[in-house]
Amino acid sequence: MEPVPITRLAVLALISLVVAAWTSLAHGQAPPPPGGNSFVVKNVRVFDGERAVERANVVVRDGRIASVGHGRPPAGLTVVDGSGRTLLPGLIDAHAHVQSEAQLRNAARFGATTQLDMFTRVEFAQAQRGRRDSLARTDLADLWSAGTPVTSAGGMGTQFGIVFPTISGPAEADAFVRARLAEGSDYIKILYEPGVEMVTTIDAATLAAAVKAAHAQGRLAVVHITSLDGARAAVEARADGLVHLFADAVIDDVLASRMAAQRMFVVPTLWLFAGAEGRTLGPELAADPHISPLLTEAQRKGLTRPPPTGEGPVRAYMARLKLDTALENVRRLRVAGVGMLAGDDAPNFGGHGVTLHGEMELLTRGGLTAAEALNAATRAPADAFRIADRGRIAPGARADLVLVDGNPLADIRATRAIVKVFKNGFEVSRAPPAPAAGGAR
Repeated sequence: MEPVPITRLAVLALISLVVAAWTSLAHGQAPPPPGGNSFVVKNVRVFDGERAVERANVVVRDGRIASVGHGRPPAGLTVVDGSGRTLLPGLIDAHAHVQSEAQLRNAARFGATTQLDMFTRVEFAQAQRGRRDSLARTDLADLWSAGTPVTSAGGMGTQFGIVFPTISGPAEADAFVRARLAEGSDYIKILYEPGVEMVTTIDAATLAAAVKAAHAQGRLAVVHITSLDGARAAVEARADGLVHLFADAVIDDVLASRMAAQRMFVVPTLWLFAGAEGRTLGPELAADPHISPLLTEAQRKGLTRPPPTGEGPVRAYMARLKLDTALENVRRLRVAGVGMLAGDDAPNFGGHGVTLHGEMELLTRGGLTAAEALNAATRAPADAFRIADRGRIAPGARADLVLVDGNPLADIRATRAIVKVFKNGFEVSRAPPAPAAGGAR
């Protein structure tokens, strides 16, 4: 047999692969796994965002779901064995704070392929917008962001050292909201904290005006609260959702029913309450053999760090974050029919991506079934934040996928046993990045 000639194109292709691998290593990343973004997952349990389909075949072509069913898959595609495994939509973290691409990379490594950010630097959010519409290979989670929140001078959020505009009254609400949307905010987040001595707060009239201004522009208005009084004001203002739960008191049936009637959603952030009380699942996650080898040093420290103590107003604020009360409120809201979204307030008490698995477990402790907890981290946030091609496994949806061993519908902790993560149909490298020069990630 004569040797096959090596063409110029083949040489160039080989060089490009070597350069890509070298570039990845030079930036502290593992080279991407081989393969394109067309394949079939065979004989797998599929959680499509709402319900399970057993022993199905999922065909992915060019980064999107082509079919889900039981027929013979087309020939010529790379086959991923799904036997004994469950295929999930890429997880959506409905309450995160993202400041760097390293955090987006960490989120994707643990299956959280979409991050709904609730406050970050405007320049960073702007830089991430274009990539989320692409189907190109990436190892970063996609970002939607509130950008700059609505808060008062000296209000919640100002204590973190980021300089940003604030609001002083309802007359400014329309112009303030328009300015945020012009900057690229995808939705409007309002910080409302009556009765907290460590920060100031906007008043109820300004809260209502900001919600009205957001709705006038066709955008969601979500509200940070940690008190029952704050929740009442947000409901009265007809906000779309609460992006924390309150735990200073147990909710009454009348308020819960009104929230359901207004089709509000709640992101409980139970992970925050557990961490504030020193009852976090962080050490358990850090020791889990499916998770531990993949943690960065910063993530490991975050998962095992003791709770903050604080003094005076800070201690008083932390005291209202009571996990048992929050869990009871989740139970009551679920019974009333209020939609729940999974969000962990990352990077608090852990790290991006990894702590969302703990949040789903805590939601089941609050009375959600495993299927409901999975829905809260997939289809529910996609629907609530109007992101049409995420959070589901259905023809036409983006192939952001998480393949796990076992059955998380029977035991939610099975989401930790990740076999593969796909972003835009490309397999994501799950190896932890090398420590960044000058600081941990």
